[in-house]
Amino acid sequence: MPKQGIHPSYNEINVKCACGSIFQTRSTHKGDIVLEICSACHPFFTGKQKLIDTAGRVERFRRKFAKSDAGKAETAAAK
Repeated sequence: MPKQGIHPSYNEINVKCACGSIFQTRSTHKGDIVLEICSACHPFFTGKQKLIDTAGRVERFRRKFAKSDAGKAETAAAK
């Protein structure tokens, strides 16, 4: 048994996500917790991960290293 009077109260609370998912847990937090993203809607857990390349960064990276790999191959062939 923990000492009386020195520990915060540990009560059941509701956790609400922006996706509409609600679950109960226990916490010392007072009141409900509101989340922006939870395990029900997070791309890592749902398997619906998308790579969004709005600025062409991935393609630019691939072009940059394709050039350096071609240079290394030429140098190795010349030796």
